[in-house]
Amino acid sequence: MEARNIDIKETVPASRKLQAEDSKELLLSASKLITLKGKKVSLFKGGKETTDDAVASMLGPTGNMRAPTIRMGKTLIVGFNEDVFAEQFGA
Repeated sequence: MEARNIDIKETVPASRKLQAEDSKELLLSASKLITLKGKKVSLFKGGKETTDDAVASMLGPTGNMRAPTIRMGKTLIVGFNEDVFAEQFGA
């Protein structure tokens, strides 16, 4: 994040495990979700149109929310993909 001069307003330590219920709560306050798993990029609607698939895409194999999780306005970005980060945060 420092390399792109992104101002971090809140950091949640890894010891605080965020799970499905936390993911759903975050997604209800968003209008769009972008999940990144390697080269795979998935887009979902948030808010009242939140689906179980969208919540599941935010979770890792242990059932905890994947990192990094970024809230940028009404958009949530979960996971990492260099190309998407360049597009969203500038090259």
